[in-house]
Amino acid sequence: MAGKGLNQRDLTLLGIGAVIIVGGAFLIFQGPGAMVDPGTIEVSDLNDDSLYEGTVDENDVGLGRRGTKDRTKRTPEKLEPIPPLPQHPLIKVYFNQSRSQVYTDPYREIPRYGDDLEQIIADTISKANISVDLAVHELNLPRIAKAVAAKQQQGLQVRLILENTYTRDLGIASETELGEMDERLRDRAEEVRSYIDINEDGKITPDELKERDALYILNQAGVPLIDDTADGSKGSGLMHNKYVLVDKKVLVTGSTNFTFSDVHGDRDAPDTRGNTNNLLVINSPELVQVYQQDFNQMWGDGPKGLPNSKFGAQKTFIPLQSIKIGDVMVGVQFSPAGAKVPDAAKTNGTISQILGGATKSVHMALFVFSGQDIADALLSAKQNTPDLEIKGMFDPNFSYRDFSETLDMWGLTLASRLCTIEEVNNPWSAALTTIGVPVLPKGDKMHHKFGVVDGLTVITGSHNWSKAANSNNDENTLIFTSPVIAAHYEREFDRMYKRSFLGPSKKLLEKIQTTSSRCPNVVQKVAKEKKVKPPKVMVSTPSTPTSSNPTSSVGVVNINTADASTLDQLPGIGPTAAKAIVSYREVNGPFRSLDELDNVKGIGAATLEKIQGQVKF
Repeated sequence: MAGKGLNQRDLTLLGIGAVIIVGGAFLIFQGPGAMVDPGTIEVSDLNDDSLYEGTVDENDVGLGRRGTKDRTKRTPEKLEPIPPLPQHPLIKVYFNQSRSQVYTDPYREIPRYGDDLEQIIADTISKANISVDLAVHELNLPRIAKAVAAKQQQGLQVRLILENTYTRDLGIASETELGEMDERLRDRAEEVRSYIDINEDGKITPDELKERDALYILNQAGVPLIDDTADGSKGSGLMHNKYVLVDKKVLVTGSTNFTFSDVHGDRDAPDTRGNTNNLLVINSPELVQVYQQDFNQMWGDGPKGLPNSKFGAQKTFIPLQSIKIGDVMVGVQFSPAGAKVPDAAKTNGTISQILGGATKSVHMALFVFSGQDIADALLSAKQNTPDLEIKGMFDPNFSYRDFSETLDMWGLTLASRLCTIEEVNNPWSAALTTIGVPVLPKGDKMHHKFGVVDGLTVITGSHNWSKAANSNNDENTLIFTSPVIAAHYEREFDRMYKRSFLGPSKKLLEKIQTTSSRCPNVVQKVAKEKKVKPPKVMVSTPSTPTSSNPTSSVGVVNINTADASTLDQLPGIGPTAAKAIVSYREVNGPFRSLDELDNVKGIGAATLEKIQGQVKF
């Protein structure tokens, strides 16, 4: 069935289902100073939203200092793994915090539970005899780099695509260069360099570069490399894939970035065990052939050829494909898709259809859940099947944001800093009490992007369940219909769910109370599509804000494409702020709303008010 698009019947045959997490609460807008009704809220035992430290980026967790500089070796975990589950002969599933395996972190010498994902990836690459193609968001793991470099030196076809943010070799940066970096990049550089500095003397030697600096190893071997600026742009969205194609027959993919933080844990935080992630190793020439189409579009003629690479929505759309691998039906889909592609045919549309067909259960473990269409599909499934079990866990740094769909499922509404409610917001009238946030080692994040539907269908890949993943980023998604594969994801879900806080935290409810008092006249954004049902929330005297600010001399400015000189002409934006916007955009990806500009240094509420209505996204 390779190469054929999936229709509604195919989706049904795939047994498409989904997973959700719930925790209950209601928010009732009662005119000015909207209040939460304490009599209808089931509140979590969690008093504070910060279960662990860390900065957050929807599209990448990569590196970042999330613990104190304490490299003290801790008492090893009591290593008593549970028996492993049977693996499918052609589709292997792995988890870096699994309780069925034990390994020793080679960089921190910490015995720990989990599959050694770095070694699994390196071993798979080492078996290549013909070719190795990698499209990965970030790569700083040296064992993987060495495996790739060895294949290049053996004369195999090796090709590497990275996100442009992560192509700079931080290991060879000078003190002057480090001093000129912004805080985020400098923190990342220090983290990478701490791993490269094997003897911890504060100096990086050539031998240490050869042993630990992944980009140095790749560059020294002459591995051909491009990034998502090869199409002539500054990078459209993010190249957020995490996949490897070996000998045109083996696929490695999942939620895992090829980084220390995503696999093992942080050097300066010995308690971390790596952001929770899953990895798949699949033997299927038919499936790899579909991935090869996606890779070849991005690669074009390579680093010295014609500038014909295609990233983001510029790529030729590859519709949802259905492939049989042994006894397992597999769906595969790539993001993003252009504006001409119907929403139902895009990845979020596929996920929505799968969840909408759930009849027994939906279990979700997600880094980000901000796709309103997906949440609405879940609500519809719940209304059609009242006994449908919806459970889920979401990273706490996203669960309590105003755009998070956990709020909808808790029956809550949180206005933004600008006193607006997210477009087509739709809080559930019957709030869920079975979704929440997991408790993880301090410094780790919930980085999974998977859902299990009816105990049979698994949705997984690099694709966060968000608008950014659907509309901007290069992503891949897999859908499996198999009780064997689903059992692995259900076990991982149960492991985390047992140690989760369900329901909204007290701090979140306090934030909603404060925000509702600050925003007596909440403004609901108008839905762009008439087919979307209006949100089930009452707001006091909806009105459109007016502004007496002078109109920009350059008209309405696209904040994600304008250069610094154009941004400089916006009211309240000077040369320094304009450059800060461009720098922030290049590191973090495109802005999704005016509210996100508040994260840029030098821009505050007063500036946001001045440019409201004069920028677009």
